[in-house]
Formats: sequence, structure tokens, C-alpha cells
Amino acid sequence: MPRWRKILYALLALAAVAAVIVFATSVIGRPDTCTGGIQRIDGECVGVNGAGYDFGTPEIGAVARAIARENKRIEGQPHVTVAMMLPLQSEAPALRREMRSDLQGAYLGQLAANKGEGEPPKIRLVLANPGRDYAHQSTVVDTLIRMAGSSKDRLRAVTGFNLSLDATRQAVSRLTAHKVPVLASRISGDPIANEDTADGMAGARFPGLARIIPTNHDVAQALAYFNGARGRQDRRTVLVYDTRPDSYDESLAKAFGGIKEQGPPGPAPMPFTSPGIDEAGSTGNQFTQIANNICDTDADTVYFAGRTLHLRLFALKLAQVGCQNRHYTIVSGSDAASLQQSMTDKDWQQLRGTGGTARVTVQYAAPAHPDAWSTALTAWTRQWTATHHGKPAPSDLPQYLTEPKAALDGLESLIRSVKTADLGSAPALRDSRTMLVYDGMVTIGTALHQVQNGSGVPGLEDVGREWSKLQSRHRIPGTSGLICLTSAGNPYDKPVAVVELDPGRRGEGDLKFVGLGWPTGRPQQKNCVIPSRTP
Repeated sequence: MPRWRKILYALLALAAVAAVIVFATSVIGRPDTCTGGIQRIDGECVGVNGAGYDFGTPEIGAVARAIARENKRIEGQPHVTVAMMLPLQSEAPALRREMRSDLQGAYLGQLAANKGEGEPPKIRLVLANPGRDYAHQSTVVDTLIRMAGSSKDRLRAVTGFNLSLDATRQAVSRLTAHKVPVLASRISGDPIANEDTADGMAGARFPGLARIIPTNHDVAQALAYFNGARGRQDRRTVLVYDTRPDSYDESLAKAFGGIKEQGPPGPAPMPFTSPGIDEAGSTGNQFTQIANNICDTDADTVYFAGRTLHLRLFALKLAQVGCQNRHYTIVSGSDAASLQQSMTDKDWQQLRGTGGTARVTVQYAAPAHPDAWSTALTAWTRQWTATHHGKPAPSDLPQYLTEPKAALDGLESLIRSVKTADLGSAPALRDSRTMLVYDGMVTIGTALHQVQNGSGVPGLEDVGREWSKLQSRHRIPGTSGLICLTSAGNPYDKPVAVVELDPGRRGEGDLKFVGLGWPTGRPQQKNCVIPSRTP
């Protein structure tokens, strides 16, 4: 073979190798994506999308597409972007249904905020998936910060946030540090809240953060007042808490431990350790031992500081142990709002026992319940009639009941006007998720519409400063109660719906509303005026 041909073949071989290297490098260097703008990280689809993508969760597909259609409808009008940030993938059917409830509330809130030809701006809603347990929140926060600075996206608020975790706190901290307003609709952990001081937002840990759900401290106080715990004997109560690092569990345990009770001390707190929010691990065995230990005490009320999965397992174990036919009441926090959805027929039967009478009552503070306002208003009217010997006039009825009832009536009317196919299913209002997220979107919409700067598009800091104005005359009549934000962005004396899991005598049990609990021990003042100090 001629030498020149050998050289040619060698050069061609080198060129082929180089081409393979370039191609392989480009493929390896290219990020793996689920769809445009959504990265695949550790098997999850992480990122921000407002074009109808369901993040691989079919249950949210219909409502995600409905949000995209509303975004398309208002794109020619003055509008800003609001991001709904929460994990949007799970292998657990119950968690996927909860995601759908959250997004139903977000979509319905978007419709309410965009309704009619009122003051601009309209809301373009995008979904932001930070991955399971917010593990990839930094990637999503990077995108949201860029969107806040973009003249095209004009991101003006981030809402959602359904888990009180360290990763959630980090996301909120970084967003607010970049002056992106945050409205937390569903996190009750005390570490993700500003302290109410005379300085308001000036010295806040999270400047620009607002919340519409009570903290665990306020929840514990509301339950204590409701149950008369301040007159309860200490020996009749015991705290069971999860030692796994979790802001929700930790702050709830601290709040329950701070309830003042009377008499000699009761049993010491009883810890357990779970492997994760939605993982059982060995908790079943731990709960059997704890239940046996409780049986040997005088306690009949258990304060439970843990997640829904573990609350369910503990309640079943306590019912199974029997404890010489004693009845127990388990009191827990807002995370229990999804407990009913995870109960099976076998679970209900185990709670009610062979005699048909509940062995264990699970009571918790729901952030909202659809029966709250009509039931409470009926009870209030009955009491008024008995003491005044006549029915109250409309002007006599308390705003803290009538205005939330009107808001709930409005939400239910809106639900009837929307095709069920657009929501994926009829909203399950009893788990409170749809109501809370809806209230959050309505609060954001109100803030956006009240900030006037001439351009129709408020600035980031304008929105963050508006939170503290939403009180008194500018209070938000939420479906979950009157929302009156303090100077630090906290909901003043926001009521909780005290509910109980009622197994009934047969079949599937129910979630029964039993009354309203107030963190201060009394309802909000007229017009929701926030006092300079708690009376």
C-alpha cells in the first residue's frame, strides 16, 4: 500500500475518533431533561413549568393543563407570574391525591384573582417542583430568582410550601434574601416564621414572608384552650414525639410540651424515631412498646408530635393493645389533615373495636374544614337566641363567622362553575388543602391589586411590603377564617378547626368538625383589628 494512502487512512481514523469524542462529550454534558426546561435529577423531574406539564404525575395532569389554558387566556393582558412550589412526584397514591388537592386550590385561586375586568395585574401561575422533601430546592430557587428579575416573567410571589423542613426553610430564606415575596399557605413549623416585634419586617429573619396558617405554637395554644387543658391534670397526659430531625415535629413537640397543666407531673415524654416523612421503618414495633407503657400510666390523652403516616400507625397500635378497655384521645397538629385519606376499611374497624365503640379518638387542629362556619354560626345563633329571647339581626352576627362562610360559599359556587374534568376530580374540601391554597392565592391577588404604581406591574418589594397592610379594613375573608396579617406577616389569632376522626359503627368513618379553637382563647376583635398586645 502506498505510503500516502496509509497516512490518509490514519488521518481518517483520527478524525473518526475525534468525532466520537466530540459527540460523546456533547451528549454527556447535555442535561437530562423530562421536557423543555425541566431537568431530570436523581430520577425526578425538577424545575418550573406553566405550560401544562404534569411532572410524571397523572393525577395532576388535568388541573395542570387547566392552569396552562388560563395562562394562555390572560397572556395579552397586564400580568405577573406567581409560582406554586411543592413536591409534585410520589409513588404513594395518597400523596398524589394531596398534590391534586393543592393544585386545585391554586387553580381556583388563580381564577378568582383573574375574575372580571378588575384592576391589573392578572396572575400567570407556574408549577415549581423542588423534588421529594425539597431535596433539589436550590435548582428551582435559582430559576425563580432569575424569573423575578426577568421583564418577561415578572415573578412577584412564590406560594405553596407544604412541608416544614430544613430544606424548605433554606428555600424561603434564599428567596426572601433576594427580595422575592413568599406566601406560605401550608407550613406550620415555627422556624419558618418571623417573630412579631415592634420592628416588624425590619429585623425579620425572612423579610417579605407572609403566612396564612397558624404556627405549631398557636395550634397547641388553640387546642389547649379548646380542650380546657389549662385546667387538665398533668398526670392524665403524655407526649409522644419523633426524634427524626424535622422542623414540624420539633416545633410541635415543643409547643405541646409548653402547655400549662395542673397537679403532680405525669409520665415523661416518650420518643420514637422514624426513617422519613412517609416511611414506617420500625415504628410499628416502637409504637407497640410505647402503647404498653402508656397503659401502665394514668394518662388518657396523648399529644402526638409526628407526621400523618406515623400518627395512623400509632393510633392503630394504641387501639390494638386495648389497655383494659380504656379510651384514649390522641391530639395532633395540622399535618394530620390528610389522615382520613390514608385510612383503610381495616383501619376503621380496628379503631372502633369489636364492640362498635371507638377505642381511640384522634383529634387534631385542621387549618380549615367546610363544616366549620355553618356549624359554628348555628351554635352561636342558638346561644344568642337563648340569652336575648329572640333571633339576632344580620348586624348582630359576628364577622369572624359570617365573612369566612361567605368566602366558602363563593368557593363552592366557583367549583360548581368549573368543569370537573378541568380539576381532575371533585375537590375534597375536608382535607383543608384546597381551601388553604385557594386562600393563599386570593391573598396574593389582593396584594397585587392593591399595590398601585402606575404601570400595572408592582415591584418585588412593593408586594412584600403589602402583606402587613392586609388587616382591619383590608382583611382577607378566607374560607379558612379571617386573614389579618401582622407587621411580621403572621396571621393574627387565626382560628383552627378542631376535628375528630370518627370511626362510626360500621363501614368508612368520617372526619367530624367539633368546634373552633382560637390561639388567644377568644375570637378575633371586630373588623379584625390587631391589638398592640394580646389582652
